[in-house]
Amino acid sequence: MNASTIATQRQLIQADLLARPVAARALADPNRPILASLIAGRCCGAGVLPAHLGLSPEALADLWADYFPGDKTLLPAQNLVETPECQDIAELLLEYRAGHYPSEIWLANIVASACAGSDHLWQDLGLANRDELSHLLNHAFPHLARQNTGDMKWKKFIYRFYCARDGIYVCPAPSCGECSDYANCFAPET
Repeated sequence: MNASTIATQRQLIQADLLARPVAARALADPNRPILASLIAGRCCGAGVLPAHLGLSPEALADLWADYFPGDKTLLPAQNLVETPECQDIAELLLEYRAGHYPSEIWLANIVASACAGSDHLWQDLGLANRDELSHLLNHAFPHLARQNTGDMKWKKFIYRFYCARDGIYVCPAPSCGECSDYANCFAPET
């Protein structure tokens, strides 16, 4: 399939998911379109998330029932080796969640799981672009997202924040502007 066909298929799947009737609270959740996008992306082979999206069976069942009732879209199986810090990253995200919707809990685990991938976080999540990831983080984890004042790539930012919080400094310079890895952290997404 070419990129245009995949993009069209992705849009159709996402539109189908978002057209499903849900309760008003789920409908109002700004994270619902992002969840639909990452599910649509996974259906089209994007991202690294396993078929369970990094969620427990109960959480995955709740996501489908509450946000996308009806036929469950079959997500491709994928082996993603969870990183040792996955649970710590999820807990960090939960500390900074907005506290408005249950999707924030699901997204903390999904994002933490996707951090094990080797591409940009938005790609590892199977999202369409970095803007969707920024939307996710700004709505689900706004207190953390606001701290990314230099527009650092999100995965690097999350890991740097996590490490700095625990007193682990991977950057040899006292500030990012002086670090030899600055160009990698702040370069445009490709």
